[in-house]
Amino acid sequence: MTRLSVEMLAADPVEPITSAGHAQLGIAVLAGIAVIVLLITKFKMHAFLALTIGSLALGAFAGAPLDKAITSFTTGLGSTVAGVGVLIALGAILGKLLADSGGADQIVDTILAKASPRSMPWAMVLIASVIGLPLFFEVGIVLLIPVVLMVAKRGNYSLMRIGIPALAGLSVMHGLIPPHPGPLVAVDAVKANLGLTLALGVLVAIPTVIIAGPLFSKVAARWVDVQAPERMIPARPSEDLENRPGFGATLSTILLPVVLMLSKALVDIIVDDPTHTVQRVFDVIGSPLIALLAAVVVGMFTLGRPAGFTKERLSSTVEKGLMPIAGILLIVGAGGGFKQTLIDSGVGQMILDISKDWSIPALLLAWLIAVAIRLATGSATVATISAAGLVAPLAADMSSAHTALLVLAIGAGSLFFSHVNDAGFWLVKEYFGLSVGQTLKTWSVMETIISVVAGGLVLLLSLII
Repeated sequence: MTRLSVEMLAADPVEPITSAGHAQLGIAVLAGIAVIVLLITKFKMHAFLALTIGSLALGAFAGAPLDKAITSFTTGLGSTVAGVGVLIALGAILGKLLADSGGADQIVDTILAKASPRSMPWAMVLIASVIGLPLFFEVGIVLLIPVVLMVAKRGNYSLMRIGIPALAGLSVMHGLIPPHPGPLVAVDAVKANLGLTLALGVLVAIPTVIIAGPLFSKVAARWVDVQAPERMIPARPSEDLENRPGFGATLSTILLPVVLMLSKALVDIIVDDPTHTVQRVFDVIGSPLIALLAAVVVGMFTLGRPAGFTKERLSSTVEKGLMPIAGILLIVGAGGGFKQTLIDSGVGQMILDISKDWSIPALLLAWLIAVAIRLATGSATVATISAAGLVAPLAADMSSAHTALLVLAIGAGSLFFSHVNDAGFWLVKEYFGLSVGQTLKTWSVMETIISVVAGGLVLLLSLII
């Protein structure tokens, strides 16, 4: 077992489940991924079950005893949920508070009131990026769709001119920026510095979202010139509220965890002394758990109280925020189990050994692996988790900056060309009233642009830092 995988398993390491040769391991990986793809696409099986069965199939194809394959899977599942489960839960609570209190609508209305028709696509990118920080992609779509449709209808804009920038903002946040599940799991898998990953992720995200959003929307609007479908304009979450939180308070609450985590990264660079009091303080308040927990607690006062929420309503909001993430937690956990099965079977070491003879950069290899799994499974999260497990050994000798870039390369690859096996594809198609062909020419191309541009920027940064 590699040094990295020992660290992942902490005090209770698992012995390698097989000593099979490279050829057999390569076949086992392809077979395991094929099982997952077949179960998700052909038999429409839930990704949690597909990943569980695929992990056991991987162990079997690699010639491992079933009991050791089970141990590897359950160990990986447990360590992944322990590492990111609470963070995902806190992010879901913050997102629910933001939506139910009307804080999201307040941000949207404030920005739109100040935006001219020419700057409206840029305003949509800004709205989606800010709102997308604490929200899961699907939740963000549901939250922003009413705004996109109403703005397009009210201003008589092409739906693509308004919709593509919003979708780009959400997608870039989802693929590149913690605390979204994919980037968090990748950070955990390769032992990257979260604050540094967040800082570099923002650096990559800004030009990426500009190119894939406002700039590409001009082309998308010419390719697919459609208006907002009347039947899909739903009620906004805050329409039944008498009051809602102010713009400044809402924005401050959303950005609080980001500021705390970035502050920790900055202090780590400036002070660079683990025993220094300042660094020790920021190591605590800038940890993802404390940063998100602080945002949730602050949000109860800055979001819940202005909206007139009682203690019972706040408790209900927290509960409703947690319920939808059960499936996400299980998928992420099973993905961690699959990752650990890959590591314990020696696949990570195999890739490390083989890649030594290749001229392909490690970051490009990570991007290509994530692209392949994304195209096969349709899930950005599954692609991120699986690719992170495969390339984790490559991070062993990397600097902290390049390890963070490895996470971003995986995240960028996981967004490549969303098509008919991706739930997000159908979500966009139905909400915007598009045909399959129109969705491919707009949404799918936009996702590909994000993946390629972000991947290229990551490689460029690797030459500079």
